[in-house]
Amino acid sequence: MQGGDPPSAASPTFSCLQKAVVSLHPEWDRLLERDNVTLRCQGAQAEGNSSTRWWHNGHLLPSRNSNHVIASASVNDSGEYTCQTGLSNLSDPVQLQVRAAWLLLQAPRWRLREGDPLVLRCHSWKNVPVRNVQYFQDGRGRRFSYRNAAFRVPRASGVHSGSYFCRGLIGKLNVSSEAVVVLVEALAISRISPGRLVLLCLLPGLLFAVDTWLYCSMRRGLRSLLRNRTNDTVTWRKSLQDKQEQ
Repeated sequence: MQGGDPPSAASPTFSCLQKAVVSLHPEWDRLLERDNVTLRCQGAQAEGNSSTRWWHNGHLLPSRNSNHVIASASVNDSGEYTCQTGLSNLSDPVQLQVRAAWLLLQAPRWRLREGDPLVLRCHSWKNVPVRNVQYFQDGRGRRFSYRNAAFRVPRASGVHSGSYFCRGLIGKLNVSSEAVVVLVEALAISRISPGRLVLLCLLPGLLFAVDTWLYCSMRRGLRSLLRNRTNDTVTWRKSLQDKQEQ
């Protein structure tokens, strides 16, 4: 590791350590110019050393605090952020996008699992008032409000995947945000309890064992039946011969 280059997560020196975690406060990963955001780095620290290192697009930042504050963001603040504490591996990257626009669509997450809540927010530059806000999915209107209310779906499903944008009035200006894709993934296996999953894995083996037992049982029964029939035939023939000799 030389200069300001971030360390490799695969380096043997750090292989036994857990990764640091970067979180956003507020939670939006898409911002407008002049917005404020704080990036927090969570990870184990060495005793007596609480310094944290931050990288932006691979370049080491001067900040050594666990919180990296971006006040009055600009487009140049867009990009990939990573961090590392004294006793942690390099964190997974967090992408931050800063746009120069009147309106911006925001969400806590753009990739959801089926059943998760979907929340979209139509955010305006410097939080100026927006009226007659409408949300669109794949070009079709989904929600309208005279005031700027959020678009919420308590339990999202596959039908809620698509391209979303919002539109509203700022003064007399009719403006729209850029479109963003929301993906709702259907993971059927997540609905199966661990006990049922184990049972499903064991079921083929159980069925094979039962089939084998039945097959062996039937073979033993058939052999016994044939043996009994042979003995009955021999006995009947001996009895008939005894009568003829008398």
